[in-house]
Formats: sequence, C-alpha cells, structure tokens
Amino acid sequence: MRSLIFIYLLIFGAFSALAKGKEKQPNIIIILSDDQGWGDVGFNGGTDIPTPNLDALAAKGVVFSQGYASHSYCSPSRAGLMSGRYQQRFGHENNIPYENHTPEDGLPLKEEMMSETFKKAGYTTCAIGKWHLGDDPKFWPNNRGFDDWFGFYGGGMGYWPDDTKKTVSKGILRNGELVPVDQLNYLTDDFSAEAVNYIDKYSKEDKPFFMYLAYNAPHSPVHATSEYIKKVAHIEDGHRAAYAAMVVGMDHGIGKVMDKLEQEGIADNTIVIFYSDNGAATNGASSAPYRGHKGMLFEGGIRVPFLMTWPEQIKGGQQYDDPMIALDVFPTLLAATGLEGPQKQLDGENLLPYLKKGKSAGDRTLYWRYSDGAGYAVRDGKYKFVYSGYKLADHLFDIEKDPYERQNIADQQPEEVERLKQMYQEWTKGTVKAKWQDPHAENVLKEEKKRQSFLDKASRGERKAL
Repeated sequence: MRSLIFIYLLIFGAFSALAKGKEKQPNIIIILSDDQGWGDVGFNGGTDIPTPNLDALAAKGVVFSQGYASHSYCSPSRAGLMSGRYQQRFGHENNIPYENHTPEDGLPLKEEMMSETFKKAGYTTCAIGKWHLGDDPKFWPNNRGFDDWFGFYGGGMGYWPDDTKKTVSKGILRNGELVPVDQLNYLTDDFSAEAVNYIDKYSKEDKPFFMYLAYNAPHSPVHATSEYIKKVAHIEDGHRAAYAAMVVGMDHGIGKVMDKLEQEGIADNTIVIFYSDNGAATNGASSAPYRGHKGMLFEGGIRVPFLMTWPEQIKGGQQYDDPMIALDVFPTLLAATGLEGPQKQLDGENLLPYLKKGKSAGDRTLYWRYSDGAGYAVRDGKYKFVYSGYKLADHLFDIEKDPYERQNIADQQPEEVERLKQMYQEWTKGTVKAKWQDPHAENVLKEEKKRQSFLDKASRGERKAL
C-alpha cells in the first residue's frame, strides 16, 4: 500500500511540475511600427512627440541603443524578422510588386516562420495589422502559422474605413473574409482594439499565446483623428504634427494593450518586443540625430527605436549599447521559451545571456543589401562600410567616433574598405538573387538627382547675391 502511495505521489508530482512549467512559459507580443524614426520616441530622447506608453514600457525593460532592422524598407525587413534569417538567403530582398506580381512572390513556404514554430509548440497565435509578405492567399497569415488574423495583406492602407477599399489589398480581412467598413473606425484604433480583444480571449485559455501586432502607423498616408492631433498642437510644423499625431495614436493603443495584460495578471510573464521595420520615411518622420532615412543604409535608414521587456526574467531600466539586429528576435524567443527552432540555421543571436547578466555580447558583423547589391553595408565592430546606391560611392565610418556618419574616411583607410568588401563578398556566397524586383534602385537615383539640383540652385542664388 505504501509503495502504491509513493508511486502516486511521484506521478502527481511529475504532472504538477509539468503544469507549473507550462504556466511559466511566457506569452509573446511583437509590436512592429512602420517607418518610425529613431528620434520619434521619448525613450530615445525625442522631445516633441509624446510617447508615454512606449516610454513606460522602455523603463520596465531593455532599450537597444544600437538596434537595427535587417533591411531599410518594409517587406524584406518583415521577412527577416519572421524567418530569423537574412532575407537575401531566400530571395525576399525587395518589396512585393504592387503590379505584375506572380502567385509565387512572397516569403517562400519552405522558410519556417516563427509563428509556425510557436503554433507547432502549442501556442495560440494571432496576427494583427499589416502583413506584406505575399499577396497570394497561400502566403497569408492563416496559412503561415496563425490561428487568427485581422488586417490587410498588402504594403499600404488608408486609415479611414472608406480608404481601406481603395488599396491593392481591397480591404481589411478577418481570417481571410472581408470586414464590412461599418465595423471599422480609425485603423490604428481598430488594430489596438483587436489586440485587446484577443488578449481577453487568450488569457482565459490554458496555453500561452504569440501575438504579432504590426501597425501600419505611422506609414503614409498621413491620416490622424482630431483627438490625436490635439495632443501635438505644440508642434508648429504641420507636416511633422500630422505625422506625430499618428505616432500618438499608436502609442495610445499600445498603452491599452499593456493595461489589458496588467488587468489579466499576465504582464510579468509576457515578453514584449517593440521596434520599427526601418528608419524614418520622408513624411514628417525623423531619424535624428542619424544620417539618412528609409531606403538608405546610413544609420537613419536602419537604426530604429527598439526595446524588449520581460519583467519576470529581465531587469528593467537597462540600456544595451552593443549592436543588435531584428534577426536576434527569433533565437532569443526560442531560448526564452525552451523551444527548438527550424532546421535551417538562424542568422541572429540569442541575447538572453547578456540581458539577464547585464553583460556585453562584444563585436559582431552585420550585413545589409538591397536590389541585388545596388546598395549594401557591413558593420564589423566599430567600422561600418556603406556602398550607397544614392551616391554611387564607397563610404567608411568609425561609428564609435562618428556615430552620425559625417566623416567618410574611405580614402584615408583603403585597407579597411577592402577588408569589409571582402567580408561582404564572402557573405554573398550564402545568398541568392532577388526573386522579384522593385523600383527602389531606380528611385534613389532620382532622389539624389533632385537633391543635387536643389543644392545647385541654392549655390547659384548665393553667387548672384554676391
């Protein structure tokens, strides 16, 4: 009898341990903003746009002062995040074409996305917002590891209900079915409300959830409610103020999401990661104090506001000053959840050992490329090499001494230029050509020509005045 009781206690104890282990497995929320500049949040020192909820979130976690997107614009950046691999390894190097695209243009089905990994492991999964990883239904979220989906599949969308019908995506979808416009309000608010509703639903289940909340704010078109515009009345530049109102709307929604986590008692064991898919666009956004903007491989195009919180495991109030990249998100989450990743090797690095112990990861080598090499960059330790598709010229910067990339030292250190070019060439051996093209490489040349024309006119005016 005693032996039976002992066996029972062992079995009961084992099941209890498993149950406790399951309870401790964290929920995950990845929040992605769209085209938001490094200087457009308070936690990076921004002063004109109020972002109290993002700032409070940053105070509870870790701010990555050198956090990079894996690409300088939308679709390929998201492909890198969701796959954990350089997008050039599978040909997703450009934006999905708006016209003349084929049914095969999308993040390849052979690439395992993190949503698929977490769903296989028993997580409940949902995607909210902008997708931009393939227009054909086989690439849509419900076919890529997400149980629930509310959003649009293309790259751009108006924020008012009537505008949602006028885009490539032809409307907002819920699990592939069109949402009537009378059920929509202001799109940023709609996405925030959906996130709160899903948390309410999932928190009552006995398994963890993975949420991908991908706002299209503050991407163009610049649309904002009067409520959010009032909160930026102090910004005198109308262009900047309208953009800022979009950021305020997103921040307000993120606050509601965080409040819901607190109400459900699951905030401490929920990992929240926030960052922008690339640097500031030219719609009133700012990558200040860094050089450049969306599409460029200077810091302003790829260094973005980036933070992570996990109160139960990671001490808040930290700033991580070493370079990191969005490719690190997947392996870091795998380590946090104890799950096995895809068979293909991930390109990022698990940051948990450094975040938990407050230690440095040391020097790293990071790569960027667009349009099959029309522009590319290498960051290795303190040095960064950029071949600019805008300038059609080599650039070398010492990021430690010159973080704002004002001094091109390529002519002074040709051996360093050659070393980084050789590293890039070695890296390209593990990549493939883009499976489709976009107009970026052509458009940047037009932008640079307009820039030079403006400067030429300015200088001629000065000569005439003299």
